Amino acid sequence: MSSPSTAYPPYQPHRNSQSFDPNAPPAPPPKPSSREVSGRSTPAGGQPLPPPPPPQLEGFGTYGASDDPRALQQARFSNSEVLYAEQIQDPGERWLPKILEDKTKQDLADVLAKPDLLAALAHSTSTAHASIASAQEPLQAALAENIALASHLIELEARLAHLRSSTQAQLLSTHALERQWKQKQSDMDRALAPFSPSSLYQRLSQAVQEQEMVCRALEESFLEGDGGTATEREVIEWVRRYREATKVYYSRRERKERWDEGRVGGWR
Repeated sequence: MSSPSTAYPPYQPHRNSQSFDPNAPPAPPPKPSSREVSGRSTPAGGQPLPPPPPPQLEGFGTYGASDDPRALQQARFSNSEVLYAEQIQDPGERWLPKILEDKTKQDLADVLAKPDLLAALAHSTSTAHASIASAQEPLQAALAENIALASHLIELEARLAHLRSSTQAQLLSTHALERQWKQKQSDMDRALAPFSPSSLYQRLSQAVQEQEMVCRALEESFLEGDGGTATEREVIEWVRRYREATKVYYSRRERKERWDEGRVGGWR
């Protein structure tokens, strides 16, 4: 048994919807009212405008600014020159100091004939134009900076001279101590020369030869004698002396043999 089928209406796409029709243009935004337009365009009377951002030099921003003092100095001087040029303009070739405005042509000719007087009138603080002083301000700033650098260099020069003199004195003292140490070392070598390995070996060889000769002399004296018979006491005394001499001889010879075989340590 089959269930009755329910009739559904066919699906109709919404052609007016923007999400389903990609070719349809977007709907325009709603128009703002006149009150909203006036509120956005006209600022309130009690709120002042924000101040303009401070001018920044070209190539010297807040991030990644250059640390070159020469570049900063040049940029500062160029900026100051531009500001001074904008503030005070050059009066031109027809400008005359006020002190010369009421002078005659003869007086002006006399002034022109004296370059020193003309330069004094042009650059004096009382007669010069304001543009000259403003134009010389960057030069005065650079001159003051150069003077400060020169005085700093003079201080460094004095400090360097003091360090150089103290270093030279210490160097001379070091050389004197080095000479004293060499003298002490030569004295020490001279004092320790009898105890050097070569000297000790030479003394040991001589001692072995001397002791061998002593033993031979004792033997010859016993064999030759005085032509008489030796007493028991004399024989005992000779045997004792001969034993002591041979003991020393064999001891020294053993030491020399050990040295020749390389069995003596300490300096080898």
